[in-house]
Amino acid sequence: MSFAKSKFHHKNLPVNDLGLTYRDYEGAISTLCAGCGHDSISAAIVRACAELSIEPHKIAKMSGIGCSSKAPNYFLNNSHGFNTVHGRMPSVTTGANLANKDLTYLAMSGDGDSASIGLGQFAHVVRRQLNMVYMVANNGVYGLTKGQLAATSDRGVKNKTGDTSLFNDIDLCVMALQLGASFVARCFSGDKNQLIPIIKAAIAHQGFAFIDIISPCVTFNNHPGSTRSYDYVQEHVTTGAVTDFVPIKEEINHEVPEGKFEDVCLHDGSIMRIHKLDADYDTTDRFKALQDVERHKAKGEILTGLLHLDPTAQHYHELNNTTDTPLSQLKQELLCPGERVLSTINDSFR
Repeated sequence: MSFAKSKFHHKNLPVNDLGLTYRDYEGAISTLCAGCGHDSISAAIVRACAELSIEPHKIAKMSGIGCSSKAPNYFLNNSHGFNTVHGRMPSVTTGANLANKDLTYLAMSGDGDSASIGLGQFAHVVRRQLNMVYMVANNGVYGLTKGQLAATSDRGVKNKTGDTSLFNDIDLCVMALQLGASFVARCFSGDKNQLIPIIKAAIAHQGFAFIDIISPCVTFNNHPGSTRSYDYVQEHVTTGAVTDFVPIKEEINHEVPEGKFEDVCLHDGSIMRIHKLDADYDTTDRFKALQDVERHKAKGEILTGLLHLDPTAQHYHELNNTTDTPLSQLKQELLCPGERVLSTINDSFR
């Protein structure tokens, strides 16, 4: 079954610096279940990219397998895209990034794609600090294969058929923090005021940016025994800070409770403005972020917001001193310098 989206654009839609409206950043009509949290993520990505005035053809959408990995079809129709095999999105993204580092890499994955079959690949792309935005749509079940419990499910919860999770959950934010990710956040797909600024900041960040997005599955995991249902998340979500993203040209004003805030300048001059709700909140302290996540989890709470940010961290290309010119733009004589140069290199190893 195919669906055609109307090409009609209201003449009064606001335009960005490129003269494009948010409709120019949309994708195909979603075939996910009505009310799926993944569609909210797609809408947030559309808004973030439109408001940042990113040229769509300078974005590469990467995904694996699962409901979440179908989502890139529903945003940024005019961008590059690659749907990889199950769990192998990180290595394919690494190859693409090495070939053309000038593109913005937005990766969509799921709890099965990243926390099960792709766990090894996830771990290595974090530690290598690849310059990308890695988003996991986390619903705690395998929605594409009818609701089996995922590795991110909390111990003791039940799925729709009554099966109980017997094992401890894999917390991908904790794992990302332990492996050195320079940007770590957790969001709720139903909170666009939190999610959109976080996505904007992740795109502007130079380095590995990880966002774990609690995205309830309305079909298989939206019941009283779940800790990923809409009701549970709304009742147990808490945040240590409210984050605004301030572009170089324009400041975004966001209503927040009274409290202290700090500004963190990113590589391109844009600013992360962090309004502290907890008095001791500190995004630069990786170990405190780990403690905060575990402390709230022990109370049955889901800590959201920007958990950690290191604006001074080096990314993959800086660490490996790669060429300033993307490999895709190098001429043949530089990519393949010939037998004489190869012999010189081989001699250096003898």
